[in-house]
Amino acid sequence: MSRLQRGGLTLGLLVVLWLCPVPAGLGVDAWHLFAIFAAVIVGFILQPMPLGAVALAGVTLAALTNTIKPNVALAGYSNTTIWLIVSAFLFAKGFIKTGLGRRIAYQLIRLFGSSSLKLGYTLVLSDFIISPATPSNTARSGGIMFPIVRSLASVFGSEPGATARKIGAFLMVVSFQADAPIAAAFLTSCAPNPLMAQLAADTADVTLSWSFWATACIVPVILSMIIIPMFLYHFYPPEIRETPQAQAMAREKLQEMGPMSRDEKIISCIFIGALLLWSTSQYTHINATIAALLGVTVMLMTNVLNWNDVLTEKGAWDGMMWMGGIVGLASALNKIGFIPWFAESVTAMLSGVSWTVTLSILFLVYLYSHYAFASLSGHVTGMYAAFLAVAVAAGAPVYLAAIGLAVLSNIMAGLTHYSTGAAPIFFGAGFVSQKDWWRIGFLCSVINFVIWIGIGSIWWKLLGIW
Repeated sequence: MSRLQRGGLTLGLLVVLWLCPVPAGLGVDAWHLFAIFAAVIVGFILQPMPLGAVALAGVTLAALTNTIKPNVALAGYSNTTIWLIVSAFLFAKGFIKTGLGRRIAYQLIRLFGSSSLKLGYTLVLSDFIISPATPSNTARSGGIMFPIVRSLASVFGSEPGATARKIGAFLMVVSFQADAPIAAAFLTSCAPNPLMAQLAADTADVTLSWSFWATACIVPVILSMIIIPMFLYHFYPPEIRETPQAQAMAREKLQEMGPMSRDEKIISCIFIGALLLWSTSQYTHINATIAALLGVTVMLMTNVLNWNDVLTEKGAWDGMMWMGGIVGLASALNKIGFIPWFAESVTAMLSGVSWTVTLSILFLVYLYSHYAFASLSGHVTGMYAAFLAVAVAAGAPVYLAAIGLAVLSNIMAGLTHYSTGAAPIFFGAGFVSQKDWWRIGFLCSVINFVIWIGIGSIWWKLLGIW
C-alpha cells in the first residue's frame, strides 16, 4: 500500500467519523475529538507519515477546529512524563556512547558463560541490569544486546541456515523473548511505560510511581527471567551445550576495550544515583523526572554527553513529539467526557458479569490483539485508557487493572516478528523461521501471562495493591 493510499484511509476514517451522528449521551466536541484521536491511532498503525508528524497533525487539527483550546491541545508537551522519557533516552545514549552496556555484558559472559544455558541466563541478566536506564527496548535489545548475541553465534560457527541450531538460534530467541518481561520491570525500561503511567493517572486517578512499579514487578520479572530461558533450552535446544569459547571471546573484547574509562565510571555513578532517587522518591519527594534531568545535567557538566549528543538523539525528540501529542489528546478525551461515556456504555452491555470475568477477558483481548499491531506504542495509545476505563467501571480493583494492562503492554512484544522495534532486527538475522518464531512467541506469551497475571496477582495482593 502506497503512502498516499495509507494517508487516504486515515483521512477517510476521520471524515466518516466526524460526519456520523453523535451518539446519545455524548457532546459534539467529544465525538469530534474522538474522530481526530481515532484517525491519529490509525495513522500510527498505517504510518502515512512518521509518528511525530501524525501526532502533530492531530493536535493541530483539534485546535484549528476549536474542538479543544490550543493550550489544552499542547498540554502534553509540558507534561513531566514526557520529559522523563526524553531524559531516559539520553541516559541510554550515555550507556551506548561510553560502552558501559557492552562492558557489563562481556564481564558477565566472562564470569558465567561456560555453558549454553548459563550463557542464555547471562544475556538475560545483562539486559536486566541496564534496563532501568534504557527506555527503548529497540535501543537496548537491538542496539546493545543483538550485536553481542550475533558475535557469540559466529564464535561457535553458528550461522543462518544449516548451522543455525548449533547455538545461534537459541541465543537469539532467549535474548529477544526475555526482553519482553524485562521491559515490563521498570517504569523507565520501555518508552510506553511512562505514557501508561500518565494515562492511568488521567483515566483512573492512580499513581504508578517508579518505586511502586518496580516493587510490583520485581517478583514476576525474576520468575520470567528464570523460567523463559529454561523453557527455551528444552523446547528449542541448542546443539552445543558447553561454551568456553564464549568466555574467551568476552575476555578478548574486554582487553580490546581496555580499563574502565573516566566516562564509564561517571555514567555508572549517575546511573546508581538515579536509581536511588527514583526508588526513594516517596521519602525525598524528588520527582522522578527531576531526578532524571539531574542525571542528564551531570552528564553534560562532565562532558560524558555534549550538547550535540542531546540535539542528535532523534529517539528522544521523536518520542517527545508523538507522545506529547497523544498524551494531550488522550487527556482531553477523558476530560471532555468521551472515556467515561465509553466505559459506562461497555459496562452496561456487560451487566451481570463479574469484574473478575470482565477483567480476564479484557486482559486476554488486550494481549492477543497485538497480532494486529506493529508497535507497542500504537497499541498502548489506542487501547490502554479505554480498556482501563472499562475495567474500573466494571468494578475491578483500579491498581490491579492499571498495572495488569501495563505489564501486558510489554509482554505482547514477544508475539511476532513485527511486534516491536527490536523484533525485525533479531528475526532479520535469519536464524529462526517465521513458523518457529510465532510458535515460540505464543508459548512464551502463555508462560508470561501465567506468571504476571496469575502469580503476579497473588504478589500484588500480598503487597496490598488490590
